[in-house]
Amino acid sequence: MIELCQIPAPLQPGDLLQVIAPSGALREMSAFEKGVEIWRKHGYQVQICDGITERWGYLAGQDQHRRYQLKEAWFNPEVKGILCARGGFGSTRLLEDWNWGDKGTRGQGDKGKFINSKLSSQSPVPSPQSLTPKWLIGFSDVTALLWSLGKEGISGVHGPMLTTIANEPEWSIERLFDWVEGRSLKPLQGEGWGGGKVSGVLLPANLTVATHLLGTPLQPELDGVILALEDVTEFPYRIDRQLTQWRMSGIFQKVKGIALGRFSRCEPAPNIPSLAIEEVLRDRLCDLGIPIISELPFGHDGPNATLPVGILAELDADAGVLSFGK
Repeated sequence: MIELCQIPAPLQPGDLLQVIAPSGALREMSAFEKGVEIWRKHGYQVQICDGITERWGYLAGQDQHRRYQLKEAWFNPEVKGILCARGGFGSTRLLEDWNWGDKGTRGQGDKGKFINSKLSSQSPVPSPQSLTPKWLIGFSDVTALLWSLGKEGISGVHGPMLTTIANEPEWSIERLFDWVEGRSLKPLQGEGWGGGKVSGVLLPANLTVATHLLGTPLQPELDGVILALEDVTEFPYRIDRQLTQWRMSGIFQKVKGIALGRFSRCEPAPNIPSLAIEEVLRDRLCDLGIPIISELPFGHDGPNATLPVGILAELDADAGVLSFGK
């Protein structure tokens, strides 16, 4: 059974946060700059790595460039949190042969330059035995990093990224800061599908990214978890295919409950026979015999409520409420 993750020490205004682009090429510069400003207005030092706008096809630079950013941010003890710029695809590529506790095994040839010299590779590095929890914030493609870090027993934040936070309603922005600054989270209200109450370890994810982690070393133990799933721009048949893989693998038999967020822009293609996305979700999930809630306010294209990785949560599928412990 998955263990509860350790929550990093609360952030305080004045703390240094490092921005990385571990996934897709950064295109939304106006939104990105607004996101940086939100964190700075809350009193944080936000350090943007040099080369944040690099591109290699659909990626924000080649793997060694993006891996170097992650390495620098993770191993610099002055950095208290890591802010991901955007999603897309690419974070999984960084995790081949990656070990959160051993700098020496991670791409020693990686190169990168940072605006602040304090973030150079000469910074003091903690030993593997003293792996210190540090905030990692993002969602969508960042699922791979969150799950990998969760396997190390460290809780990350499935929540708004720098290119999306400026579009969040005020309650969602404050929810994020409440959590990382050590305050409790309010419950979320959705549509209950019935099945009673259940408690378990919360594991949020983008469905597509999570599906491609199944059967790999990045897959955490899923016994006793409450899965919180969302997705975007996937046709209904693709969601069907992914959920069928989860069913065939037997993983849903281990899961205690499912919390469904937004499945946005998942409409079928015009003039092609299809089930609607809600029909697919109900068809593939309702016979599992576990509590399920849908229509929760997290995911793409709308409010993206902060969900911590690896904390205790309670899912009440009769009342449609997802609530959180510490």
